[in-house]
Amino acid sequence: MKVRDALTRFSNRVEDYVKYRPGYPPQVIEVLRDRCGLNPTSVIADIGSGPGNLARLLLENDNEVFAVEPNAEMRNAGQQLLGRCDRYHSVDGKAEETSLADASVDFITAAQAFHWFDWQQTKTEFRRILRPGGWVVLLWNDRRLNSSPFLREYEQFLLRFGTDYALVKDQGGAAVKAIADFFSNRLETVVLDNSQFFDFEGLRGRLLSASYAPQADHRNHGPMLAELENIFRKYAKNGRVAFEYDTNLYFGHLP
Repeated sequence: MKVRDALTRFSNRVEDYVKYRPGYPPQVIEVLRDRCGLNPTSVIADIGSGPGNLARLLLENDNEVFAVEPNAEMRNAGQQLLGRCDRYHSVDGKAEETSLADASVDFITAAQAFHWFDWQQTKTEFRRILRPGGWVVLLWNDRRLNSSPFLREYEQFLLRFGTDYALVKDQGGAAVKAIADFFSNRLETVVLDNSQFFDFEGLRGRLLSASYAPQADHRNHGPMLAELENIFRKYAKNGRVAFEYDTNLYFGHLP
């Protein structure tokens, strides 16, 4: 079962998303250089680009990036943050219909986004816009659920208060299972370390950036934030708590 409102559910969370969502470690670029031949002349379509968390890293590598994003608020945030760079092109499109030209890009990236796509239609579209020998790279920052007492309790907290957290989690799991089929079992994987450290304001913003966090008009919003503060006080060290992630990369060609 697909999560509802996939294209609009982040529209009123953009500010928190920009401030508090994790970026991607610079080792991502190293992996793509070493394993896929990424170089500064590579042209990249970043699909579901959001406010540009991955695009920023690619621009720092001097790549030309077509940031394809269907959500207007997210797309505008990316344009405001990165639009001064003449190698950044903001595109109103989606994975299944990017509007990019045939055989126009060397790499397609999708960071924290593949689980929202229609995978079969997306595969057809990716084949259309990729140049011969081009690469597809799927990335996620996956929060470690069991690496600390804080993260174990935070997971139970989300299951308790998240409006549809279990469904979003299940959809993410289904996406991971679909990846091998998407690449026709011809793919490589790499796992990198990533982390964030939050004071309470940061932890609150990180929570509210999630599409399943109850908003201010929801009856669980107040109780949720009260419980979040209890958890923070319980586990904070020197005024901060740690979010630990596995940055998972899946990459290959589409035969």
